[in-house]
Amino acid sequence: MTAPTPSPAPSEFMRLALEEAEAAVGTTSPNPAVGAVLVRDGRVIGRGHTQPPGGPHAEVVALRSASEAGEATRGATMYVTLEPHNHQGRTPPCTEAIIEAGVAAVHYAIDDPNPLVAGSGAARLREAGLEVTSGDGATEAARLSEGYLHHRATGQPLVIAKYAASLDGRIASASGDARWISGPEARQWLHVLRTKLDAIMVGSTTAVMDDPQLTARPEGIEEPHQPLRTVVDSQGKLPASARVLGPGSLVATTEASSAEWRDAITATGAEVLVLPAEKSYVSIEALLNALGERGVLTLLVEGGGALLGALFDQRRVQRLYAVIAPVIIGAIDAPSAVSGTGAHVMADAPRLRDVTVERLGEDTLISGVPAWPDATNAREGTESPTRE
Repeated sequence: MTAPTPSPAPSEFMRLALEEAEAAVGTTSPNPAVGAVLVRDGRVIGRGHTQPPGGPHAEVVALRSASEAGEATRGATMYVTLEPHNHQGRTPPCTEAIIEAGVAAVHYAIDDPNPLVAGSGAARLREAGLEVTSGDGATEAARLSEGYLHHRATGQPLVIAKYAASLDGRIASASGDARWISGPEARQWLHVLRTKLDAIMVGSTTAVMDDPQLTARPEGIEEPHQPLRTVVDSQGKLPASARVLGPGSLVATTEASSAEWRDAITATGAEVLVLPAEKSYVSIEALLNALGERGVLTLLVEGGGALLGALFDQRRVQRLYAVIAPVIIGAIDAPSAVSGTGAHVMADAPRLRDVTVERLGEDTLISGVPAWPDATNAREGTESPTRE
C-alpha cells in the first residue's frame, strides 16, 4: 500500500485558529467546532471559537474581540477552520458579518459539506471582492471536525469504540470484576475525552455489572461538558436504581421490554426510546439514525464486548481507542474486549491505519481508524444485531 502524501503543516495563523477550534470541541453540536483568527499587519487582532448552539459562530466572535480591543478590522485577513456559512440559521450569515467588517481576505481550511453552505460561503465572499483561499490546515481541521463531517455524509454520529483490556484481550475477570484494569492516568485520559464527545453508550450487561455513572469527571476541570449517557437494553434488564439513570440519560430498548419497566426508568428522569428490533436486539441502524436525528455528532461506545462486536461486525466503527494494561487475566470464561461474529479468516479482519501509540502511566493507548477489507473479499452474512 502506498503511503499517503503528507499534507503541508498549517500556517502560523491557521494553527492558532485550529487551537481555537479544539477549545470548542464537545460544546457546539449539532454545529461544528470552528476556530477563527483575525490578522492585521502580521499580528493577531482578534480570535475566537464557535459558542454553544444559539450563540455566535467563530468568525463573529473573532470580529467582536477585535472591535472590543479597539482594533480596526477593515483590510484584515481572517483564518478560519471551516468555510463561513452563507445562510440564515440560528444565527445570521457569517459571510455578511465578514463583509460588513471590511475584511480583505479569508483563508479557510476545509469546505463545509452542509448543503446549505457547500461552496456558497466562499462564492459570496469572492463576489464581494474578498481574496479567498482554502486548504491551509485541511488535515488537522478535518480531524477536529470528523464527527460533523461524518454526520453530514451519513446522518449518523461518528462511532468511536473504546475499551481497556489486559494483554490477553480480557476486559474483566471470569467473575466479571473489571475494577481496575487500567491505571489512574488512563482513567483521567478517558474523563477528559468524555468532555469532548456528544454521547457515551454501553450495553445493558456492562451497565448492570459495573453500574457506571458514565459522566465526565476529569481532575482540574470545573463543570465539564457532560455527554448524553446512553444504555442499550433490548429486554429491559437495567434496574431503576442504576447510577447511570437520571436527567441527561437515554435508554434504547425494544417492544420486548415491559411497559412497567419503561415507566420505572422514565420515573428516574431518564428518557426511554423504543426502537425496532433485529433478531430480538435493538437495531444498530435504527439506533444510530435516532441519535443522528438528535444532533449527536460523536458517540463513544465503551462496551461491553458483545455490543462492540456487533458494531465491528456491521462495520460501524470509525475510530478505535484501545487501552492495553500490562496484566494477564486468563480464564476461558473471562469476557473479551470484542466478541460478535468476528472475522472468519484473517483477510476479513479490519486493520488500523493512522495508528498512534501513547503511554498512559503503565498502560499503552493504541488508537487508529479501522480499515475494512474490500467488500468483494468480505464474508457474506456477517452482520449481527446490537448485542448487549
